[in-house]
Amino acid sequence: MKRFRIRTMLSMAATAALSVALTVGAAGHLSAQDYPSKPITIVVPFPPGGSTDLLARQIAEKIAGPLGQPVVVENRGGAGGTVGANHVAHAKPDGYTLLMGVTGSNAISAVLRDDLPYDPLKDFSPVSVVVSAPLVLVVNADRPEKSAKDYIASASAKPGTITHGSPGVGTSMHLTGELFALESKTKLVHVPYKGSAAALQDLLGGQLNSMFGDVLVTAEHVKSGRLRALAVTSKERHFMMPEVPTVAEAALPGFEASSWQGVFAPAGTPEPILTKLHGEIAKALKAEDMQKFFADRGFMVDGRTPSESKSFIEDEIKKWKRVVDEAGLKVK
Repeated sequence: MKRFRIRTMLSMAATAALSVALTVGAAGHLSAQDYPSKPITIVVPFPPGGSTDLLARQIAEKIAGPLGQPVVVENRGGAGGTVGANHVAHAKPDGYTLLMGVTGSNAISAVLRDDLPYDPLKDFSPVSVVVSAPLVLVVNADRPEKSAKDYIASASAKPGTITHGSPGVGTSMHLTGELFALESKTKLVHVPYKGSAAALQDLLGGQLNSMFGDVLVTAEHVKSGRLRALAVTSKERHFMMPEVPTVAEAALPGFEASSWQGVFAPAGTPEPILTKLHGEIAKALKAEDMQKFFADRGFMVDGRTPSESKSFIEDEIKKWKRVVDEAGLKVK
């Protein structure tokens, strides 16, 4: 009789456990099917008004209608984008808190900082790498270099004499210069500034030799003849400077470095939700007004799927880790 009671109790416990598991599974399935049922928040890890903020607001406006819920942009700036990224990394993985992440917050930070409170790979599920923007290697027009090969030759002839400026240590402009030096086996002198504008002014004034700068910002000075564009860092030529070759075709085969921006969800977000979000973002990127928005700002449209984005970011982290390790860089 006692054995029968034990078997009965175990059977009841197993049945209850199975019932809970089925209920949770069904709830997860239904939440993915019914998503979204309330407003979605896209966290921008920078103050309002910057390119990441503007991009997030454009996307939020475009996907809100098809999703049938408001999409709100929330600015959480600080520590180079890591404050906002950390908030999303530890949010509930239900698709209602997203991040507009960038190269710094979701790739470079992983290898540059030992105290990062999140893991860009383990704590996020990428929705889509939305856009990218290459940099352009520019020199003052009074410099003798007419091509990327000339630039490498000058750096090789007098190691440690050619300067390149950036908005600060660990920025994409800085690390792209380090990658270029690594691949070309040259020694360049990095000069960090407090912002791109200060670096650009010294470049125009001749106090700085070169810069891996934003295409949009440098284009007008290249057109006026004050700066000379030697090469763009993307895999393909940029539509704003179609006559300027890529670094890969001009001097260093395989070279590629671009800053990018993408939408991320907390790790563990159901795949159907990621797929749904990507689908709406992909549609938004094809809209005529969005295409104009990107073109006006020098962005190149991407739109990778969640799995493609994950592979891309893994490769990015590997690339920048090699650069940081070989250059001996760390931000305390």
